[in-house]
Amino acid sequence: MKERITLKHIAKIFDVSIATVSKSLNDSHEISTETKKKIQAYAKEQNYKPNSIALSLLNKKTKTIGIIIPNILNSFFAKAFVGMEKVASENGFNIISCITNESYEKEVNIMELLKNGTLDGFIISLSEGTQVKQDFSHLTNAINEGLPIVMFDRVTDQVECDKVIVDDMEGAYNATSHLIRTGCKNIALLSELYNLSVGKLRLEGYKKALRDHNIEIDESLIINVNKNDDFDATLIPFIKDKNIDAILSLDENSAIKAEKTVLNKGYNIPEDMSIIGFTNGKLPRFVTPSISTISQHGRVVGAEAAQMLINRLNDDEDREYKTKVINTSLIQRESTKETVSN
Repeated sequence: MKERITLKHIAKIFDVSIATVSKSLNDSHEISTETKKKIQAYAKEQNYKPNSIALSLLNKKTKTIGIIIPNILNSFFAKAFVGMEKVASENGFNIISCITNESYEKEVNIMELLKNGTLDGFIISLSEGTQVKQDFSHLTNAINEGLPIVMFDRVTDQVECDKVIVDDMEGAYNATSHLIRTGCKNIALLSELYNLSVGKLRLEGYKKALRDHNIEIDESLIINVNKNDDFDATLIPFIKDKNIDAILSLDENSAIKAEKTVLNKGYNIPEDMSIIGFTNGKLPRFVTPSISTISQHGRVVGAEAAQMLINRLNDDEDREYKTKVINTSLIQRESTKETVSN
């Protein structure tokens, strides 16, 4: 059986976007005469029959956006999703949400699946697998096919699109500086995010704060924990061998596990050891002692990402891509001491 000729097939033949093929077949003034003639001639030769549903999806808004997040158990992404849903609903948009579980392969498959559906655009935070692999072709392909994308939190400079990011460097800088002002001098950094862009930015913020306060950077105080490792087996020898008086944890779960480990080893918090963690979810508030956190304002990030995508979908004119930066806040609780007065 002869394969059916589609807009996607013609776009591939001429190395153009599907939107360009559609406009050429509709004799749009936006496309050059030469390109239109070539595409129209090929379509006629191949007996191309337009798919009315596909054409309607190309030429009309479906009022549906796809949201792709790496981990729904992370409180930041849960809050961001709430912000996106609220803005989408207020603007009359429906959403389709998918979770990659940090897998590059799942991210690619989800993109392919949703691209062929009834979507106007995407909001995405990159999976760990994608950031490790550094292959973003599935994203650039979607953009080239006329589907706008807004990245949030975990982003890459290798894809040109609108972005909403958290000032992770600022957050880690402020957290480390706060610990120093409370009298801490040997501050360990605990990270399960060392493969991620956000983890690298937080590490830089930590180091910058140490330099600015004339504290020598000790690389041995930086603990990268694999998610499959035994957390206690990694942290307990470290606490025993290193004379640390504070831990900056780059994610919420590590902060909670670190507090439990420290307490089980007989340390008092914050008298013997202070702890600050990233993301201001519910758990840090309700453990004892409650944990000081860096709030990334997830709802604000999600709302900004959704509004940015909707603005682009509603804007008929091309405009430059923008990056919106959301500042962090330090939420002080029982796991940190009061600042030392000079």
